[in-house]
This record gives sequence, C-alpha cells and structure tokens, in this order.
Amino acid sequence: MSKKQDSFYFDNFLECARLSCQAAHLLKTFLTDFEVKDMDRKLDEIHSIEHSADDKKHQLTDRLAKAFITPIEREDIAQLSHNIDEMTDKIEEVFIRIYMNNVQTIRPEAVAMLDLIIRCCEEVCSLLEEFPNFRRSKKLKEYIIRINTLEEEADQLFISNMRKLHTEEENLFSVIAWREIYTYLEKCADACEHVADGVESVVMNNS
Repeated sequence: MSKKQDSFYFDNFLECARLSCQAAHLLKTFLTDFEVKDMDRKLDEIHSIEHSADDKKHQLTDRLAKAFITPIEREDIAQLSHNIDEMTDKIEEVFIRIYMNNVQTIRPEAVAMLDLIIRCCEEVCSLLEEFPNFRRSKKLKEYIIRINTLEEEADQLFISNMRKLHTEEENLFSVIAWREIYTYLEKCADACEHVADGVESVVMNNS
C-alpha cells in the first residue's frame, strides 16, 4: 500500500477532529456572547460544521468500502471514524438543547464545562496528529492519559453542576432544561475519551 493511500485515513481522522474543535470553539463564542435573537442563525452555523464532518466521514466510508488493503483493521477504521464524528455531533446537540429549551441566559458553570471539552478536543487533535506513527510513538500514551484525566474532570464538574442546579435553582423549567444541557456537555467529554480508547486499542493490537 502506498504512503499516499495509507495517509488518507489518518488525514481524514485529523480533519474530522479539527472540525470538532472548530465546533467547540464556535459554541464557546455563542455562549459567552449569548443573544437569544441570533439562535436560529447560530444553529445553522454549527450545523454547517457538523455537515462538513459528516461529508468527511462519508468520504472515508466510501474509500474503505473499495479498499483491498488498509493500514489498520477495517473495523478499527470504521469505529474510530464513528467515534470522531460523535464528538462533533454531541457538541452540536448541546446547542440544539439550548435552542429547543428556549434558554434565555447561559449559566457560567456551562461555560466552565465547555472549556474542559475544548481542551479535550484539542488533545484529541494532538493525539491524531501523532497517530500515523503509532508503531513507534512514545507520545500517544501521554495524550491518551491527558484525555482520560480531562474526562474525569468533566465528570466531576457535571456532578457538582447538577448538585448546584438541584439545590439552588427554584424554577422547575430551568432545572429540566439545564439537566439536559449538562448531560450533553458531559457526553462531549465521553466522546473524546472514546476516540482515545479506540486509538489505545489499535496500539495494543498492533504492538
């Protein structure tokens, strides 16, 4: 298999992860400069990134269906592509929940949680930049550990945010809306960890 054919899959993984980072940064912009009147336009903006990620995933799926030889197992390629796509999907779903629930103001705890997710996404990009060298790399394990640690921090924030919501918020509608939003923020961190776990599995199976 030529290096060009080989690199297609790794390049696609990284391009999709970068779209996840782009979506996360865009969501941060939306939440820190929140305007209810702009919600429809912003929903279209973040969906455009998600659509681009889907296109990249479909390109990989089409190539994989025709490939005779692949750099790693076909099942691993398909699963990693799906997991990376889930990162962007879950970020979009956070804003969809804000939109559907007609949220009027953004809780600062959500922004703090999103900051952690942005760091997770950026670490995934670093991980996937190094991934083509997985047979020789000494850095992959460090990235995987950092992503796992950030996901654990996101879990702790999720718990404390939910506790604060249920003990301090008196408006039942707000409780219901923000429970859902916090849940999807936590799913964003989970999606990043699933990518790291997938890469770790590939490394272990090819060691």
